[in-house]
Amino acid sequence: MRRSIRENVGPVDQWLRLSAGFVLLVLAGTGVIGPWGYLGVLPMLTAMVRTCPLYHLFGVHTGRRARHRRS
Repeated sequence: MRRSIRENVGPVDQWLRLSAGFVLLVLAGTGVIGPWGYLGVLPMLTAMVRTCPLYHLFGVHTGRRARHRRS
């Protein structure tokens, strides 16, 4: 049985994560901030896969909820 992780990062959250991660990487690469800025890879990664482990742990979902149809 294959179990997949559901997406829990919405489009606005996704773009914020990509932007923040990019800014951190640029600042670290130019020496403005220390090597901790390379942790900007993490929000970028969670944005690309649209899943955040912490959101899953706390039951947070920032995207649209799927509507259930009644038969």
